[in-house]
Amino acid sequence: QVQLVESGGGLVQAGGSLRLSCAASGRTFVGYAMGWFRQAPGKEREFVAGIRSSGAMTYYADSVKGRFTISRDNAKNTVYLQMNSLKPDDTAVYYCAADRTGLLRGTTSRLYDVWGQGTQVTVSS
Repeated sequence: QVQLVESGGGLVQAGGSLRLSCAASGRTFVGYAMGWFRQAPGKEREFVAGIRSSGAMTYYADSVKGRFTISRDNAKNTVYLQMNSLKPDDTAVYYCAADRTGLLRGTTSRLYDVWGQGTQVTVSS
């Protein structure tokens, strides 16, 4: 089973960009589909983006489509979330998660088996 560690969060002004990274340990990373979720204070955790194990397929929440890009480098055991045109509503703790099936099965958090500890993203207006 992989272990996940996120990094790259921080404070940015509205309209700015950040790139989150999620480093995975374990040689089985290439078999996992990966997702990014976020949770704002007082709100439920929500799906942001997902990528299939091969990287050939991605999926985005409507709220981030066209602004965020998920990618992965299987040689580096890392998945990324490039976030552009950030808005104050994007403020949340961002989590990466792994699905051992390797497939993009849906957007609910219970489909994912392994979670990172989260990284805070704060967008100021």
